[in-house]
Amino acid sequence: MNELNFKRAIIISAAVFLAVFLFYTLPAALAQGDLIKSFADGFVNPLAAGYSTDVIACGFIFFFWVLFEAKQYGVRFGWICIILSFIPGVAVAFALYLLIRHKQVHTQLKSSKE
Repeated sequence: MNELNFKRAIIISAAVFLAVFLFYTLPAALAQGDLIKSFADGFVNPLAAGYSTDVIACGFIFFFWVLFEAKQYGVRFGWICIILSFIPGVAVAFALYLLIRHKQVHTQLKSSKE
C-alpha cells in the first residue's frame, strides 16, 4: 500500500466510525441525560462487557504508547489523541495518531538521509 492510500484508508475508517458512533450513541446518550449510565450501558450483558473491556484496554495501551513515543522519539501532539480517545473514542484517536506520527517520522527520516 502506498502512502497516499494509507492516509486515505485511515481517514475514511475514522470518518466512518465517527459517523456511526454519532448516529447511534449520541442520541441515546443525550436522551438519557446521564453520562455514567450511558457508560454503564456498555456492560449490560457479558458480550457487551467483553467488547467494552477490550476498548478500555486498547485505550490504556494506546495511552502508554503515545506517552512512550513522545518521550522516546519526540512525537508531538499525541496528547490531543489521548483526549480524543475518551470521546469520540479510541478508533478516531488511533487514526489521528497514526497520521501525526507518520508525518513526523517521515520528516525525521527524510532529514536524516540528507
